[in-house]
Amino acid sequence: MNWFGLETTRCAPDGLYQINLDSGMAQIAKFGFNAVRFPFSSECLEKTTPSGGIDATKNPGLVGKTPLQLMDSFVASARANGLRVILDRHRPDSAAQSELWYTAAYPEKTWIADWVMLARRYAAEPAVIGADLQNEPHGSACWGCKVASRDWAAAATRAGDAIGAVDQHLLIIVEGVEQTAKGTFAQWGGALEDVAAHPLTLKIPHQLVYSAHDYPSSVNSHPWFSAANYPANMPGVWDRNFGFIQKRGTAPVLLGEFGTQLETTSDKQWLTAMVSYLKTSGIGFAYWSFNPDSGQTGGIVQDDWTTPQTAKLAALEPLLG
Repeated sequence: MNWFGLETTRCAPDGLYQINLDSGMAQIAKFGFNAVRFPFSSECLEKTTPSGGIDATKNPGLVGKTPLQLMDSFVASARANGLRVILDRHRPDSAAQSELWYTAAYPEKTWIADWVMLARRYAAEPAVIGADLQNEPHGSACWGCKVASRDWAAAATRAGDAIGAVDQHLLIIVEGVEQTAKGTFAQWGGALEDVAAHPLTLKIPHQLVYSAHDYPSSVNSHPWFSAANYPANMPGVWDRNFGFIQKRGTAPVLLGEFGTQLETTSDKQWLTAMVSYLKTSGIGFAYWSFNPDSGQTGGIVQDDWTTPQTAKLAALEPLLG
């Protein structure tokens, strides 16, 4: 499950103005999920002032904490509820998603330094299991093109090795890009086809996990949604974009984001096909999102942050513990 907020201007897990952190975490576990992907921004990690959006009566122990201290509390709550945590560097600053892993304000050295700091901070914390290096590289980001300013595969190797030198047990989770070397497109972060020709080689290779994101036509339209054989064509699309990596035994794959409002026929067909694909392939997943205020997808709970979205949970049921 994804629970976002520490990457936004609020710099706090979203929803804590309405629910208690532990009760939200307990509900995620009760639904049958076993881990939480937790987005953050470099900007929020730097802040030392207390974060907003927290109800003192519902979360008295969180008021006045810095964003980094809130991350500690989030991890502790996950552990107490039997959940694991994947940390996700979602964006450099809190304004918007960047194409690349760096900006003028947050250069690559800051990105790597943030990851080394977090790896060291949680090295003895069993609940923190993975580092999702950068959310959704897209636009000019390329895979293995050997242009230093754009080669995401090379940058991910540098960051992954820096993390591994501090904590050899963290999973190094590397998302794809948007456009392949031959010019075809996938979802942002979802194009991993070039791994076939340019696989990553980390100094601790068995910690590598490739990751993709995928969404239905209501979120991001692609030609495959209008194909005559939709949705039967989707397993082939997913195999080409990312699934082949796990099927060939190259490395594990995590579908780090997928979600829908589940309102259109096309979206319902997409989710049914995706659940079947994940179940059959054994590919890991993190649903987007717990938060009901995710504009394009909604959440797994309703706007009160408590009432379950029963239709979504029913659709996901084959995947849940």
